[in-house]
Amino acid sequence: MTPVEIAQAPIDMSFWTLFMHAHFVVKLVMIGLIVASVWCWAIIVDKTLLFRRSQAAMDRFEETFWSGQSLDELYRSLANKPVTDMSAVFVAAMREWKRSFENGGRSVASLAQRIDRVVDVTIQRESERLEKKLLILATIGSSSPFIGLFGTVWGIMTAFQAIAVSKNTSLAVVAPGIAEALLATAIGLFAAIPAVIAYNKLQADAAKATGRLETFADEFTAILQRQIDERMIPRDARELAA
Repeated sequence: MTPVEIAQAPIDMSFWTLFMHAHFVVKLVMIGLIVASVWCWAIIVDKTLLFRRSQAAMDRFEETFWSGQSLDELYRSLANKPVTDMSAVFVAAMREWKRSFENGGRSVASLAQRIDRVVDVTIQRESERLEKKLLILATIGSSSPFIGLFGTVWGIMTAFQAIAVSKNTSLAVVAPGIAEALLATAIGLFAAIPAVIAYNKLQADAAKATGRLETFADEFTAILQRQIDERMIPRDARELAA
């Protein structure tokens, strides 16, 4: 086939053709990036649904908590159920409260500090649950462009070697090899861009949810502290009378 015929021949530049004609190493890079992209979208969907459920659950709990229902009744309704978010913070604090008064209130003096520690641990656990797998998004977002670039560099090196062997520098010969190489970078960006955007959005949502838990914890511990003070006053009066 003459150079003119090669130039005039139709060139198939479809994704599948470029993938099938790419070098073995470039194929591995592309497959890895596609798998990373699918994994990324699975995490995005899962975490988005999780944050929506958490937001709805916190709204429902706050509505119930501030409705005037007895704290003991609310605790009994949640104590034997799997709880998360605000419910977990509430149950952890109330469980420590109950345990402190089971022995006749002899350990009330340090109850506020123990409740604070229990609440802090619970918030940390809930924060870790909300942020779980977000690091994967950050990793995919930061590494995918470089992995794709590696595939592109390898593909261009292979294309130049093929050009040197064929001694034909026509566009019909050069273009497919370059396109195959650049496809790796394109797939890397396709995986990285959604991962970076989703990571920033979901990380902000997780921080917002954690801040909401901390605000509720401060309000609830203040309520318990007032009750502790009320229980301590009669005891102090009896000790002074004695």
